[in-house]
Amino acid sequence: MPHETIDGGYRLSDDPARFDLSRAHGWIGGESYWAAGIPFETFAKACAGSLTVGCFAPSDGMAAGEMAGMARVVTDRATFGWVCDVFVDKGHRGAGVGKKLMAYLKAHPDLQGFRRLHLATRDAHGLYAQFGFTPLTGVGNWMEIRDPDVYRR
Repeated sequence: MPHETIDGGYRLSDDPARFDLSRAHGWIGGESYWAAGIPFETFAKACAGSLTVGCFAPSDGMAAGEMAGMARVVTDRATFGWVCDVFVDKGHRGAGVGKKLMAYLKAHPDLQGFRRLHLATRDAHGLYAQFGFTPLTGVGNWMEIRDPDVYRR
């Protein structure tokens, strides 16, 4: 059953039937610094395997009902989550959409009681700190395999 809420006229929903995958791919594949060039099929698979949230513009404005932003959480819905692909459309920046998305995620019933909730950001530390995120602890314990050019090959 999809989880939906309204915040300041914006509707937030994890209903895959409402999510505008093409618009979201344009943002993440075409405008983001972290996944530029991601193939549509790869992005679609990532969204299908995650808790993916759309934020939709109020029904009384010029952009009535259009997807204004998104966020994705890679999660087992029990112990761990990684918040990623948080993006707000240029036309909706400054309206608090990023805060609405984070408040929605913090309250989402499938994201409660986690031992860890992670994210990475280059430039939005202030936003995420408002929701309890702090610098990573135990950094020496973490390892990774990194391939920053995977979408360019």
